[in-house]
Amino acid sequence: MDRRKFLTSSAIGTATAATAGALAAPAIAQSMPKVQWRCTSSFPKSLDTIYGGAEDVAKFVSEATDGQFTIQVYAAGEIVPGLQAADAVTNGTVEMCHTAAYYYVGKNPAYALGATVPFGLNTRGMQAWLFYGGGMDLLNEFYATEGLHYIPAGNTGSQMGGWFRKEINSVADMNGLKMRIGGLAGSVIEKLGAVPQQIAGGDIYSALERGTIDAAEWIGPYDDEKLGFYKVAPYYYYPGWWEGNLILNCFVNQEKWNELPPAYQSLLVTAGKAATTEMMAEYDYKNPTAVKQLVQNGTQLRPYPQDVMQACFEAANTLYDEINAENEAFKKIYDSMMAFRAETFLWQQVSEYSFDTFMMNKQREGALNMGG
Repeated sequence: MDRRKFLTSSAIGTATAATAGALAAPAIAQSMPKVQWRCTSSFPKSLDTIYGGAEDVAKFVSEATDGQFTIQVYAAGEIVPGLQAADAVTNGTVEMCHTAAYYYVGKNPAYALGATVPFGLNTRGMQAWLFYGGGMDLLNEFYATEGLHYIPAGNTGSQMGGWFRKEINSVADMNGLKMRIGGLAGSVIEKLGAVPQQIAGGDIYSALERGTIDAAEWIGPYDDEKLGFYKVAPYYYYPGWWEGNLILNCFVNQEKWNELPPAYQSLLVTAGKAATTEMMAEYDYKNPTAVKQLVQNGTQLRPYPQDVMQACFEAANTLYDEINAENEAFKKIYDSMMAFRAETFLWQQVSEYSFDTFMMNKQREGALNMGG
């Protein structure tokens, strides 16, 4: 080989590579611009799983962009109170928030459909409807009129039915009951004579302790144990008929969303999906241990009486009829969700429910114990 020719060729190749690298850098920088956002949460840091949904979104986005797109997460109260998170996004105080959409039913009942509604979908049904049944598109058509863009980002799964200072033995026991409850469920129990209260998670314990309220629902065993509700309300009811699932979500300021490069928009949606998987898995892992600890600490688990469940189901349907008659935005989304509700529960009872029922019976028999 001609040594001089080899060295010359190598030098040219090295120079060409260096030039290509220099030319490529601006193109990469243009496709991944520096973006710094703030996200206010509706939840305190002490509720690590649900608060962690926002942290997961921020982590996934930062890692995927090598730190070019960063989101600083703030707990409830650090910028605005938890129940004002969506307002902070609408008015531009922050670019986004992590919240439960049903906190804002006072603005429009249609907000609730992006979180959960009484006797609606379960976890798998909700996520199927959102991602494959056109749910996200319908919701964003509505939220755009509120200056917001909606991204699912977390799910608690089916929730518990709340903590009560006294037993609930019949529908009559609901009359006059003051209960902290979120979303449209408050309007449902109001039809049974109860008095719904909207209280942020961090303030529930003191309200129960003082007797300002008689009952409260939050999420499930893991978070509820952390908040200490068992110390002031011994009766823990199930199921949470108003929350067969609870999708948490990020609201993004619509103008800020439109300014994002398409790649960043896609990444945010993907990060939200990943955060949803993370949260559901974490709750499923932690709740079994937590519910056993609650019982060991004196908690009395109680199923809702069937007459209470039926009365609430009928009250919910009456409420939906009332809202649908006067709210076109709600009706359009609700009709789509409920059409899928009939289909998903038809399918789930064929195989999933049959398998689950068999295995649950085996669990009660002790046949699932190691070595059993």
